[in-house]
Amino acid sequence: MYENYYAVIMAGGSGTRLWPLSRKDRPKQSIIVKGSRTLFQSAVDRLVGLFPIERILVVTVAEQMAGLRGEYPDIPEENYVIEPLPRGTASVVALASVAVKHRDPDGVMAILTADHLIENQAHLKALLEAAYETAQDGFLVTLGIAPTYPATGFGYIQTGDLIQTIDELPIYYVEQFKEKPNIDQARSMIQDGKHVWNSGMFIWQVETITSEIHRQMPGLYEKLLPIDQAWNSDQRGSVIDSHWYAIQPQTIDYGIMEHAGQVAVIPSEDMGWFDVGSWESLFDALDVDQSGNILMRGDTVTFDTQGTLICEDSPDRMIVTMGVKDLLVIDSGKVVLVCGRKEAQRIRDIVAFLKENDREQYL
Repeated sequence: MYENYYAVIMAGGSGTRLWPLSRKDRPKQSIIVKGSRTLFQSAVDRLVGLFPIERILVVTVAEQMAGLRGEYPDIPEENYVIEPLPRGTASVVALASVAVKHRDPDGVMAILTADHLIENQAHLKALLEAAYETAQDGFLVTLGIAPTYPATGFGYIQTGDLIQTIDELPIYYVEQFKEKPNIDQARSMIQDGKHVWNSGMFIWQVETITSEIHRQMPGLYEKLLPIDQAWNSDQRGSVIDSHWYAIQPQTIDYGIMEHAGQVAVIPSEDMGWFDVGSWESLFDALDVDQSGNILMRGDTVTFDTQGTLICEDSPDRMIVTMGVKDLLVIDSGKVVLVCGRKEAQRIRDIVAFLKENDREQYL
């Protein structure tokens, strides 16, 4: 039914906010957050049935490819699209659009990420089917998440007029993309019922997104032309290398979506979506015990402990807590992190400090 539909999984990030569990040799998409599957394995699992494995592409960096292939060997090696180094999601989309174009110039691509938890996989598939139909009409489609609380860590999308309904899923024009709000703005947007969280998942025709890149990001488009021409040659890697470092880092949201022409959003009420972007985000995504603790894994014992996340990633060690509240206690085997939950956003500062002081063996 969807012979020209391709899934593109963005899986090249390092995930420094989940350090020390996430490290260079085990990036965020390769960690197990819930169950027995890594985030990357789960991202592929939920697509099987809608996309055949030969139409699931993965964009990553060279040093992470071997690990990802080991996690999901069914994905053909030629389905890995390698960027020399991260340059933002706009360049990921651009590179993936070239890859899909050379398989099918009429292709439709779903841009997905490897660091989300999605509990209702059947609903995700229904959304992706409706998005495919909408993208065929020339829309840039994004999936929105109905907000459950006034989050200040997500971008928002203001919905406009109804475009159509597909299988009981309403599809709206996008009125405006909005930055991460302050708490008062977030409360107001939830109350008006016209805003959804920006999930970072997009669906569009290759031709449509290429035209928007040409119109809005001509510098990036110029870098794409020689890459496109060399795609099926032995020179592909060297041509990408020679142009990639000159690309200015940019996200697809800022670079394209905010000023695109026909943009549609499909709100989800029931996807069970969680963005695993930080340690604090896991308090929304994972089950807590009666004291508000998350015992993520490992041998742990707690006494008089509240609101604390504990992760023991070493098989021969135990973590014991007593008389503490609102902490993160993470033992990755090489590093032990203990910090207050309110300080979790400063983990990036630790990563930067270790880099600057030649302690990268702990990253």
